[in-house]
Amino acid sequence: MLQLRPATIADLTLLQHWDEQPHVVESDPNDDWEWETELLRTPDWREQLIAESDGRPIGFVQIIDPAREETHYWGDVPDNLRAIDIWIGAMEDTGKGYGSDMMRAALRRCFADPAVSAVLIDPLASNTAAHRFYQRLGFRFVERRQFGEDDTFVFRLERADFGG
Repeated sequence: MLQLRPATIADLTLLQHWDEQPHVVESDPNDDWEWETELLRTPDWREQLIAESDGRPIGFVQIIDPAREETHYWGDVPDNLRAIDIWIGAMEDTGKGYGSDMMRAALRRCFADPAVSAVLIDPLASNTAAHRFYQRLGFRFVERRQFGEDDTFVFRLERADFGG
């Protein structure tokens, strides 16, 4: 069974290791997560979570409120949205359905707040497998957008399109 638990400083080595895996770097090449600092912070606009399957860590999920997030990565966005970052840590854990389970768990967490109207995600424009994955979950393409050095596709899932 898959569970999401808060990431802590005890996960530092694991997250640093996952962050160096080629499939993770390929999906997020220009990001510095600053784990040593960020794992010690718990701002109320963000959750950093470790996905575990039967108690074994398999991936990472971050859920933010993009209107309140301090770097304003998403720019000027309305209230009541959430944005998700997600990845499977070890290559051998990819292709086993964990990503779908993690996304559904993250989406349930987002939509548990009745005020949340939609969820955003921004895979690289070149990551066509991710585009298909998110579309299968009900996300719809919004726009192609440049975030710093990253050429991305923005997808959005409306509350009404979430099946639970």
